[in-house]
Amino acid sequence: MAQTRATPENEDRLLGAARGGDENAFASLVEPYRPELHAHCYRMLGSVQDAEDTLQEVLLRAWKALDRFEGRSSLRSWLYTIATNASLNSIAKRPKRVLPVDYSAATDPSLGPGEPVVEQVWIEPYPDEMIGIEDGYASPDARYEMRESVELAFVAALQQLPPNQRAVLILREVLGFSAKETAEALDTSTASVNSALQRARASVEERTPEQSQQQTLRTLGDDSIREVVERYMQAWEQGDIDTVVQILSEDVCFAMPPAASWFHGREALKIFLAGWPMSGAWEWRAVPVKANGQHALAFYTWNEDEQAYLPFALNVLTFRGNQISDVVAFINRTTDATDRERYHRWVDEPVDPDRLFSTFGRFGVPERLER
Repeated sequence: MAQTRATPENEDRLLGAARGGDENAFASLVEPYRPELHAHCYRMLGSVQDAEDTLQEVLLRAWKALDRFEGRSSLRSWLYTIATNASLNSIAKRPKRVLPVDYSAATDPSLGPGEPVVEQVWIEPYPDEMIGIEDGYASPDARYEMRESVELAFVAALQQLPPNQRAVLILREVLGFSAKETAEALDTSTASVNSALQRARASVEERTPEQSQQQTLRTLGDDSIREVVERYMQAWEQGDIDTVVQILSEDVCFAMPPAASWFHGREALKIFLAGWPMSGAWEWRAVPVKANGQHALAFYTWNEDEQAYLPFALNVLTFRGNQISDVVAFINRTTDATDRERYHRWVDEPVDPDRLFSTFGRFGVPERLER
């Protein structure tokens, strides 16, 4: 939940105390902005962990530079300037974050899931509880709603932009900053901002659906969505491949980072499901969650030694009409020896699951499910 910001008078009091070295006053001053700044860093970087690391750097920079904050802009604008530039520095040091569909060509389903890519190149799912911002627009000048701005397709499209264009698009069209404010934040000209925005907008529109998930979900309504999600979940738990495939669009894409493999189309996916996750060797249970402003399912698989269902993959679902058009199954890191062995058998290659990123811990779901 987003915290209520201080009144201008109280903010001035906290600012004065913080400038005098009061760390508690500084913490109270910036805490209401923390969730939205975290979401901003996530949009820039495509990674929850990278966003957390960068936000800590942002707050440290702000603390050290507080004496230089002259109040010519709002505190919020000043913090966003620091966050944007810290994110740009992080981007320069790390590989671009992507989804498997932007990493390699579709996989032959008869080959199975393939070997995980252990380098940190994958976009990570973002828990809705972390967004910390209300629905709607950040300002009258914003083009994207807050939840639209963390949808997987949008975040993935952002990662394909050059860093400066990425920053311009987010500042202008997600946060509603003016061209002048954006130019000041990036130490560039208004003309450069407008040019970068035009190019970024064209690229993002080319890579994202005509209708956002928020628009699709509103059109379908909560009851219809719940029915589809429950049918999909139950079909997995019952091993009903035909029903799973019926719920998917004809051109469905199914990806499983950190594996680079992804499968395109119902027929290809049916072959993969029958040969691997729904072959009968795995027993599934699922818990509904929300990720990236979308519906998602935290899938658990039965572990005989533990006599419990243990976390396996968090599946983020994208709807087109009343069908699921994309599934990104973020495979969870596991350190359990038996589960590790089963994972090895699935991918047919030795891997080190300890190097795979962990996802379940951020979504408030149980560590295990009992029968």
